[in-house]
Amino acid sequence: MILVGELSLWVALLMAVWAATVSFAGGQMRRGDLIASGERAIYATFAMVVLASLGLWTALLTHDFSIKYVASFTSANLPKIYTITAFWGGQSGSLLFWALILAGMCSVALWTNRDRNRELMPYVSGTLALVLVFFLATICLGSNPFERLDWIPPDGRGMNPQLQNPGMAIHPPNLYFGYIATTIPFAFAIAALLTRRLDAEWLAAVRRWALLSWFFNTTGIILGMWWAYVELGWGGYWAWDPVENASLLPWLVNTAFLHSIMVQEKRGMLRKWNVTLVVSAFLLSIFGTFITRSGIISSVHSFAQSPVGKWFAGFLIVLIIATAYLVTTRLKDLRSHTELESMISREAAFLYNNLIFIGIAFSVLWGTMFPIISEAVRGNKITVGPPFFNTVNVPLGLLLLLLTGIGPLIAWRRASVANLRRQFAAPVGGAIAVGVIFFVLGLRNFAALLTYTFSALVLTTIAQEFYKGVGARRRMYDESAIVALPRLVARNRRRYGGYIVHLGIVVIFAAFAGLAFKREFDVNLRAGESKTVTDAWGHQWTFLSQGISRYRVLNREVTAIALDVTRDGKNAGVITSEKRQHVDSRGAPTFEPSTEVGIKGSFKQDVYVVLAGVRGTDAAEIRVTFNPLVRWVWLGGALMALGGLVVMWPQAERHRARAKSAVPARAPVHEQLPGLVRA
Repeated sequence: MILVGELSLWVALLMAVWAATVSFAGGQMRRGDLIASGERAIYATFAMVVLASLGLWTALLTHDFSIKYVASFTSANLPKIYTITAFWGGQSGSLLFWALILAGMCSVALWTNRDRNRELMPYVSGTLALVLVFFLATICLGSNPFERLDWIPPDGRGMNPQLQNPGMAIHPPNLYFGYIATTIPFAFAIAALLTRRLDAEWLAAVRRWALLSWFFNTTGIILGMWWAYVELGWGGYWAWDPVENASLLPWLVNTAFLHSIMVQEKRGMLRKWNVTLVVSAFLLSIFGTFITRSGIISSVHSFAQSPVGKWFAGFLIVLIIATAYLVTTRLKDLRSHTELESMISREAAFLYNNLIFIGIAFSVLWGTMFPIISEAVRGNKITVGPPFFNTVNVPLGLLLLLLTGIGPLIAWRRASVANLRRQFAAPVGGAIAVGVIFFVLGLRNFAALLTYTFSALVLTTIAQEFYKGVGARRRMYDESAIVALPRLVARNRRRYGGYIVHLGIVVIFAAFAGLAFKREFDVNLRAGESKTVTDAWGHQWTFLSQGISRYRVLNREVTAIALDVTRDGKNAGVITSEKRQHVDSRGAPTFEPSTEVGIKGSFKQDVYVVLAGVRGTDAAEIRVTFNPLVRWVWLGGALMALGGLVVMWPQAERHRARAKSAVPARAPVHEQLPGLVRA
């Protein structure tokens, strides 16, 4: 099976080259047989990549340490679940995993469009095949997961302890799905540019793929934040790390596109924006992959330096040049059908929204790239830390939050004074009331005060929109509120699913503002000693050391401390934190020691305990952090994901409409493209 897998990679590469060649040729010559051959070649490519993936999984599960990849990222005593997830734990395996998802998505995109968008599909197929060619060539020629060792070690090195976490079992696949799903809209955009068919047809084909990308990217980012919080032991969940930034960039651009597309659908505007945003989301996904795999940045998330980075750099440069040429030569075709009538209108709000998203994306990109640029120009690397990102992006983020509440209240085309007064009365009143209440209660942090004030505006806006919608259904259909609410959402999933996403964003912003109340203490304790500290809410917390214990379990040696915790004199349970030294099956250390954080959480705050070090036999250095509102970050992320699912869920009415108008039998390919020559 391993030999079959290795051979399948090369066959897959040949199939992808064939698919790219005949797809573009078929589109140019209007040859239905070539177009069909190209599509079948992509299906064959997917089948071959599946075989290659099964081959690597076979090597991992049978502990075939003659394979360099298996010996580098697994060991005989590695738990089974992490042996399976080691597939994407290293450079070459994760590239194969990427190719597997990409080939699968390409196949689904072709299959779902087998009766639609036939003018575009030869170029869609060709573009997808070219992307597949790049990834498969990179795997076969630059980072082969089936590379053999000259000698077979008795055991493997094992997996990095920081990756032996449930979050890392599901966080990377979600991000990969999010990154890779940008390829499908990109291919449709290239096809539309090549054929100059830049109306709404291509947008209808890519909207659900963009939503899919956004959903998985959102889920992946939230899971990554959770992993960093529980695994790395630094007390936070977002540090503006370069790889964190790389995952945020396509999310920002994709979110802007999902707002912008509504303006083109409704008013025929922002056509240039939409093409540029779709292309940029894909380019930023490749950029993120490049900085993760090139070794040019230092990050706990990145892979070691390898020649693969040069492959991605070259691919990215070619993509930028090609897409820039296509977009600039089609600017006349991208002219909007209508003009912006008023700066106070729904379309103007979407435009401001786009500008803020792009402003945040540019600042994140600039801050991420600046150390690389400074080293290339001046010879020394100047690091850009969280203060820069917070200084620039906190004000922009607050503006974005404000627009989230304002946008839905403004009418299309031109808003009247009466409309503005009627729509804004309740949201503005609610926002002012909440701001005054928090100020009276003693909140003096300006950014936090603005956050809660703007959050109240958005919440009131969302509540008002749901209230009006439910009221309208009750009047029209004589339904109870309990029945009207789910039916309202079901009948207009895009609108009300979007409001659920906005609700999740409000919850996350409110949780971020809780960082203003974060408190941190360094404590030294021997067995039997205690220490009392005070959190931001005035509660007295006492930590009593039960002493240090040492033991071995599974594939690690553990040094742990247990703390009896009381709050204001009342028992609050026990918190345990550990230092772990992972070992191979012979007991030899494999990696640097890692930390297992102790967390006692509530929706008000987390008590976050880290065993920083041990002196002698029973003296422990402990860091205690009080992190307010952290659970609300995870709740907000779940709400955003739920809203995304609601938006993506098919409309029953639309399905019925399609069924009534569907063509009874599929026409042959040569009849679907006018003028095609029969084979």
